[in-house]
Amino acid sequence: MASFLRSLSRVGSSVCRVARAGNARQFSTGSPLLAARVQHAAPFFKGQAVVDGQFQEVNLEDFKGKYLVLFFYPLDFTFVCPTEIIAFSDRINEFKELNAEVVGVSTDSHFSHLAWINMPRKQGGLGGLQYPLLSDFSKNISKDYGVLVENAGIALRGLFLIDPTGTVRQVTINDLPVGRSVDETLRLIKAFQFVEKHGEVCPANWTSESETIKPNPTDSLEYFGKVNE
Repeated sequence: MASFLRSLSRVGSSVCRVARAGNARQFSTGSPLLAARVQHAAPFFKGQAVVDGQFQEVNLEDFKGKYLVLFFYPLDFTFVCPTEIIAFSDRINEFKELNAEVVGVSTDSHFSHLAWINMPRKQGGLGGLQYPLLSDFSKNISKDYGVLVENAGIALRGLFLIDPTGTVRQVTINDLPVGRSVDETLRLIKAFQFVEKHGEVCPANWTSESETIKPNPTDSLEYFGKVNE
């Protein structure tokens, strides 16, 4: 076990090194970024995942009729990754209240996922998880979504917001050293749902308490008049 953990540590250190600005230019993706395109159908995926501590196959169709937050991360047993995964897990009820589910994906095996989930948080583990962690050991899912760094065999920090019809509504792709915001992800789901329900559009920095815009030249003046008083 000790030699296994040392090996993981070396891999994690390597990820940090290649993430530095000087080395980032060496990365290349095997398919164009944004292979999963906004306003287009999300690429189908299926694979082995850890769900409630058990191995289970999951696929895109399992989430039909719900919003899906599909987010990719580079590697298990690393540094920024557990902070993101735990942050989403700790607030999973807020997503469920919005009829939304969360799935995390990396190119690690489902066995690695389970070991990491069972490791205590104080030791860098996940300490349990409230949503599926999907294995992309073949790297096909990462490639289909345009986030695979082929010469490293890992995924960039891609986040894809997929609506209940299976359409991609939002894409965010971070470089390796910077994590993502749970607050912003929730805000985006609320914004898209508001537009779908009310037909009005959401301006910059919109929150649930903010004014919205009626999308036509005449009625939009009501909004612009209020915010520019």
